[in-house]
Amino acid sequence: MQKTQPIDPMRCPLCGQGNQCAGQLERETGIGQPPCWCNQATFGPELLARVPEQARRLSCICAACAQAHAS
Repeated sequence: MQKTQPIDPMRCPLCGQGNQCAGQLERETGIGQPPCWCNQATFGPELLARVPEQARRLSCICAACAQAHAS
């Protein structure tokens, strides 16, 4: 049986790099943050489908992966 790694909400589920999620940072620290960059981003269904099922709605895609997919 394969062990699954715990989901880190501060890491992109596609590349593993930091996702700069302002919302998660605020939840973890209790310190108010400006609106997250992703509030203005568009994530197409093809990109969202690449997120592993166990990470969906738990970890944000990073700006680099979003931009790479948009190109």
